[in-house]
Amino acid sequence: MTRDRAVPNLPSRDFDVTEAFYRGFGFASVFRDDGWMILRRGDLELEFFPFADLDPAASSFRCTLRVADVDELAEAIAAAGVPVRATGFPRLHEVAAQDWGLRAGHLVDPDGTLLTLIEEPSG
Repeated sequence: MTRDRAVPNLPSRDFDVTEAFYRGFGFASVFRDDGWMILRRGDLELEFFPFADLDPAASSFRCTLRVADVDELAEAIAAAGVPVRATGFPRLHEVAAQDWGLRAGHLVDPDGTLLTLIEEPSG
């Protein structure tokens, strides 16, 4: 049975850099050619298109990753060497309880894309 789903399409200035960055915390390449790349970690899938002239500081690209264990994902990102800091690329913002009721953190990748990491409530 096929399940419906949506997959974010995100920019990459350099597929080699993007692939190495995400591979550091568990994503693997499942498809790549000159015009498209698909990375997967468990049920999470990110697709990338080339955008060589992207200015990370001016990027407004973003997506949300909803996961069962946001701490595991954040720990894997930190273990890959992504620094916890308020500025710069890449960076990680620690997971914390949010005013809107869920626990979340943020990852900003080398291209300035903001990935909001949200712990999906069970049940």
